[in-house]
Amino acid sequence: MLELQIVTVSTREGRVGPKVAAWFTERARAHAKFDVRPVDLAEVALPIMDEPNHPRLKKYTKEHTKRWSAIVDAADAFVFVTPEYNFFAPPSLTNAFDYVLHEWAYKPCAFVSYGGVSGGTRAVQMEKLHATSLKMMPIPETVALPFFTKMINEQGVFDPGEVQDKAAAALLDELHRWSDALAPLRSTLRAP
Repeated sequence: MLELQIVTVSTREGRVGPKVAAWFTERARAHAKFDVRPVDLAEVALPIMDEPNHPRLKKYTKEHTKRWSAIVDAADAFVFVTPEYNFFAPPSLTNAFDYVLHEWAYKPCAFVSYGGVSGGTRAVQMEKLHATSLKMMPIPETVALPFFTKMINEQGVFDPGEVQDKAAAALLDELHRWSDALAPLRSTLRAP
């Protein structure tokens, strides 16, 4: 089964990203076409890029980079659960993208974004540009969550409703198609 990593991007204190990621992870597991693996950049805890060599050389010297390389390499697809900071992508994701290079290649990605009126869509546009430079395939389907704080119920559970559930299902269907289609390209990279 293809491995889908659902990456919680926000790392700051008091973040809502884990609640949004938990909601989407439930949808992905119910979808049942992926082996779902949650990844939290706050737990990965990458410092600002500190490797002495360019990522294209794959000569990692730091243990945190080696761990991150193995996590990214294991995936067949990604969903990035991302907020928008100052109309742009969070620095935590930019940093995580830049740590490795080859490990991202030929993997489709999608975005679940949250924010104010724009629902994080401006950040996603920047993140898609970065993803393509790493040879990832960002799919058009997204889940955008405007005014996301109104989607948290009295119990503190994130529940955006039926429209977003349908958007999540469409995203997962398309992501699975792309994961299958790109599998032959990924296999050439993973060959011994």
